[in-house]
Amino acid sequence: MNNLIRMITTDGQISVIALDSTNIVTEMKRIHSTSKVCSAALGRLLTAASLMGCSLKGKEDSLTLRINADGPCESVLAVSDSSGNVRGYIGENNIQLPLNEKGKLDVKGAVGTNGSLTVIKDLGLKEPYVGQVPLVSGEIAEDITSYFAVSEQIPTVCALGVLVDPDTENIICSGGFLIQLLPFADDAVIDLLEKDLENIQPVTTMLFERMTPEEICRKILPSFDMDTLDSSFVEYKCTCSRERVSKALIATGKDGLSEMAEDETTEVVCNFCNKKYHFSREEILSFMK
Repeated sequence: MNNLIRMITTDGQISVIALDSTNIVTEMKRIHSTSKVCSAALGRLLTAASLMGCSLKGKEDSLTLRINADGPCESVLAVSDSSGNVRGYIGENNIQLPLNEKGKLDVKGAVGTNGSLTVIKDLGLKEPYVGQVPLVSGEIAEDITSYFAVSEQIPTVCALGVLVDPDTENIICSGGFLIQLLPFADDAVIDLLEKDLENIQPVTTMLFERMTPEEICRKILPSFDMDTLDSSFVEYKCTCSRERVSKALIATGKDGLSEMAEDETTEVVCNFCNKKYHFSREEILSFMK
């Protein structure tokens, strides 16, 4: 069953992408054993990366979102391919914080507010595109909205949510959507959009009610007729391999390899999926040739 959909209003003035990322965040929690608030923080960033990455044009293109701030979770990172498949990690995975003043998981407290959101787009060119904006809230959705306004000058509404069972800490549901005004949207359309936005429910509420991504798109923009551009199934997907890890080790240079060769075995653990790779001393020495 497809969990990501891209739609456009029939007048061609608004695009919307919606994603049910429950499967992604559930797998992320299994891999990283995140606490409730860390599941919410990394889950939101993974969802945002998928929503943004699925619009990349080239098959080999990729998008990276990285938050570095003063919160206890340190850095949070998510990487998406051009299909919307994602992987990620969080610096500290077991932070415990009380609920915020609204009775919600304190993502802002975990991430921090003094820091930056960096967006890296690898489009197969000589140098990747890098955009960076200061955090405006640490809640992630507002920071994504700020990035689009400042760096790409695209009026955007971003909603992200992760609902975690308070007792088992399992992921109940997770998802998000991006609404963007396309160039030359007229004032009447903007007025209608603003009216619709006044009545939007939290994305986790809609997902908990078992609404599909398409139903969510139509629910949040009831004043507009919409056509489907495409839909797909996206997942948490690591791209690590022994070959890639070998290349990374070679890139450390002869000094680094020489130090590794002092041990009988070198173990490398993938940050994204925790898979372990072992290299013998002989293999490490062969990389120096």
